[in-house]
Amino acid sequence: MDLPVQLVLGVFTLLTIMALATAAQRLLNVRFGRLRTFLAALAAFGLARPVLEPILGSLGGVDAQQPPAAAALGLLLLIVMCVVLIPMVILVLAEALVPPGSVPGPLELIRSVRGRVSRSRRYSQITRIAIRHGLGPYLRGRGERLEDRSGKVRLARSLREALDDGGVTFVKLGQILSTRRDLLPAEFVEELGGLQDQVAPAPWEQIEPVLRAELGGPVEEVFAEFGRTPLAAASIGQVHTARLHTGESVVVKVRRPGIQSVVAKDLDIVRRLAATLESRTRWGRSLGLGDLAEGFATAIREELDFRVEAANMAAVAASDGGGVTYPAPISAMCTERVLVMRRLSGRPVTTATPEQGPRLARDLLDCLLRQILVEGVFHADPHPGNLMLLEDGTLGLLDFGSVGRLDGSVRSALQRFLLAMNRQDPLGVTDALLEVVPRPEDIDEAALERALGQFMARHLAPGMDSVRMFTDLFKIVSAYGLSIPPEVAAVFRALATLEGTLVRLSPGFDLIGEARAFAGRYLAERVGPETVRETVTQELAALLPMLRRLPRRVERIASAAEHGRFTMNVRLLADDRDRGYVTGLLHQVLLTVLGATAGLMAVILLGTDGGPQVLSNTSLFQLIGYNLLGISAILVLRVLAVIFRRPRASDDHHS
Repeated sequence: MDLPVQLVLGVFTLLTIMALATAAQRLLNVRFGRLRTFLAALAAFGLARPVLEPILGSLGGVDAQQPPAAAALGLLLLIVMCVVLIPMVILVLAEALVPPGSVPGPLELIRSVRGRVSRSRRYSQITRIAIRHGLGPYLRGRGERLEDRSGKVRLARSLREALDDGGVTFVKLGQILSTRRDLLPAEFVEELGGLQDQVAPAPWEQIEPVLRAELGGPVEEVFAEFGRTPLAAASIGQVHTARLHTGESVVVKVRRPGIQSVVAKDLDIVRRLAATLESRTRWGRSLGLGDLAEGFATAIREELDFRVEAANMAAVAASDGGGVTYPAPISAMCTERVLVMRRLSGRPVTTATPEQGPRLARDLLDCLLRQILVEGVFHADPHPGNLMLLEDGTLGLLDFGSVGRLDGSVRSALQRFLLAMNRQDPLGVTDALLEVVPRPEDIDEAALERALGQFMARHLAPGMDSVRMFTDLFKIVSAYGLSIPPEVAAVFRALATLEGTLVRLSPGFDLIGEARAFAGRYLAERVGPETVRETVTQELAALLPMLRRLPRRVERIASAAEHGRFTMNVRLLADDRDRGYVTGLLHQVLLTVLGATAGLMAVILLGTDGGPQVLSNTSLFQLIGYNLLGISAILVLRVLAVIFRRPRASDDHHS
């Protein structure tokens, strides 16, 4: 066969396949992926002859000398419908058996294989770390039950060392667990507290290239002095002392080299594990583990970028710290992997004397509550490792990689929540809580009010223990299925962390009394003469336009009622979405009825004897029946395609 003929046949074949794909997608009225539609049309083109030959053979031949017009037209229509039905059937079956997104594309498959290999290596590495530190039996659920304190201390030390070796993500996990005395025994809390300031530093040979690349020159040229021995080492970065050419003492925080890829793998593992637990366990769904894992991942990614921390530090430093001091960043020298800030001289806060503890705890509580309720920008991770006891005896707050932000409406609701708790008003606490979190449709407000009343009776009464107050409050929120926004979740996490920190600073600290004292001071500030006058003026200015229109509207309503013209106009289905839903539903019902009717008529005609003989083995009635059967199949497939696609209405259909 000549090349031009082959080229023409190739173009004709391609156009036929494209026409089949377009016809199948138009008839199904569902948008499929281009690759999926093309493959279905290609399969139809290849199957057309094997499918049509037995069908046409059973119908009989056509008189080529003088074919009846009805026979030619009916046979042509039947052939076209049979050919188009093949890709339609393939697409509907694929939609039901292999939904879009369930099978990755070639590029996605390659990335998925690489990801699986990488995750497998990380899983293997984590398992080896656990076994090396003696945690293997506990991973298999066969660890011995330890009753004596020495055994718990050994296990806690092994866990801390394993988390330390596991890397940034697991160190962060240990830091969070070290503040949760309600979840872990005291031996574990004490041992995991070492992760705050006892992480092994990276050697100078790994740190120096990072500084050179980020600061644009050798360390000796950028700084007048630079201490190569780290002052402290954390899970994400380590801190070195330095002096600028201006003579100012600074600290330089450097991100650990190579941790970004490891953190990405660990976060992927955490997200997958959370998604599995959320889909397979009731408690995972009630806690919203998927959202929590995503929030945890976002927080860690922000902590990896020191530019975010510099901006957070500047935002928090702009607020009033009270008895707490914040470091100030040197903005011109802050990059993604290097953070330079003015130095605060002091020692770890855990070295504070018992006499200093209550005052430091009071200052920290007052500072964080003011940040949350007044300023709207707050430190979201106030664990002991982020605190320093300065030389003048005050607190210094460090590490602003995790900072929360609240808008005015959320702050107002939290303020009402705190004041209602101060009054021990269950109704006010419930109303304020439902303003902070989205209100579910099926919430049992009476039961929630009783639970909050019991919570306040348990924790707010004189002489009652308040150590687990914030933790128990979070449990109530989770038990009633309240979906917590990320910014509010950051508040709960900060308060739960603060709870453990206050206990370490001052055992027996009167958290309730100090929080009430803060609420009293804040309320006194808010109800001063100038504040009340300003608030009243603002409210009146907002209400004045409505008050001016109110008399005329009341007069029109009264006049209409007096003359019997007062009516109410209610428009059903006024929303476009409601009309669209009802229209689509009626469309599906109509197609189903038409498809069933066409199929029934086809069966009746195929079973009818007699009629004009248009083909050698087929009468006119039977030919019409075959065509009606094809029309019925098209209508039914159209309905099925929408049914199979409807549960994934949010799918982008680009599979």
